Amino acid sequence: MRVRAITLRILQQFIHDKRTMALMFIAPLLVLSLMSLVFNGEAYEPKIGVTGAAAAFTSSLEAQNAAVIVYKTADLGNAALREGGLDALITLNGTTPEVVLEGSNPAANRAVMMALTAAVQTLQPAAAGQGQAQPQISYLYGAEDMKTIDRFGPIMIGVFVFFFVFLIAGVSFLRERTTGTLERLLSTPLKRWEIVLGYVCGFGIFTVFQALLISWFSVRVLGIMMAGSFGFVLLMTLLLSISALTLGTLLSAFAANELQMIQFIPLIIVPQIFLSGLFPLDTLPLWLQRIGLATPIYYGSEALMNIMLRGKGWSAIALDVCALIGFSLLFMLLNVLALRKHRRM
Repeated sequence: MRVRAITLRILQQFIHDKRTMALMFIAPLLVLSLMSLVFNGEAYEPKIGVTGAAAAFTSSLEAQNAAVIVYKTADLGNAALREGGLDALITLNGTTPEVVLEGSNPAANRAVMMALTAAVQTLQPAAAGQGQAQPQISYLYGAEDMKTIDRFGPIMIGVFVFFFVFLIAGVSFLRERTTGTLERLLSTPLKRWEIVLGYVCGFGIFTVFQALLISWFSVRVLGIMMAGSFGFVLLMTLLLSISALTLGTLLSAFAANELQMIQFIPLIIVPQIFLSGLFPLDTLPLWLQRIGLATPIYYGSEALMNIMLRGKGWSAIALDVCALIGFSLLFMLLNVLALRKHRRM
């Protein structure tokens, strides 16, 4: 009977906790559906530029499902390559194809080389195996021996910074509520925005040290490729930390305990990881791409790749910086509004 009573009590707790029930039965389905969309996306379509006599490859490359753009001059093609509009630029030196790969995405590099190899064999079938001219490969960014960690390292730096700050900030702010500290503050003449700003500044000091430690360890100890400014890496990790901090404190207002705070992870963090750039967004449905563009981790990861892999500067990350600042300000404003539910009238 006592075992039966305990069992019934646990069942009643779960049944009455609608959020836990949703986490157990709905969240796994949502995550699995997202995984299905990501892993079963369309095959990556490489974007290849051709110029001069290399335009002869156009139809053969298009037959390999490549998007081909013809440029009048090599300078125009190189400019598009540097701006990220192409995966590769092909020119001809006599009969030898010269290929400049953008280089920062190994998957795109492989897709380009497969399409080019098939195109060359189509145009020169008689020469196959008899001294056929081999493409001369060079890299705009990265190198042929670029390691997997060099490609995914910048993204994972952003993911880890965001995840741990989100979790720690959310749980810490939740404890401020459950221990009565927040309630006592709300009973003082302090304005809600002052309370939010104070918490953000307090937690923010620790996020500065965390961003510095993670960035330094990744580059100096793990040896992840660093082609750009280490200062810009610190800036982006700090902005990611602040956006995670403000989002974590915001969502903690809707959690009654630490378990409910953790329940936000598969709904808020996991989708952002899938849409952060680990997989090419071009292969995903348009509506899912737009969701990815509305997440902080996407902008942080994009900026970190531009800095660490492509060696770009302020002009390339300015939009990402503004986006992360905008997310942080939005979350802070929503934090102020969320505190209304905790102030006793």
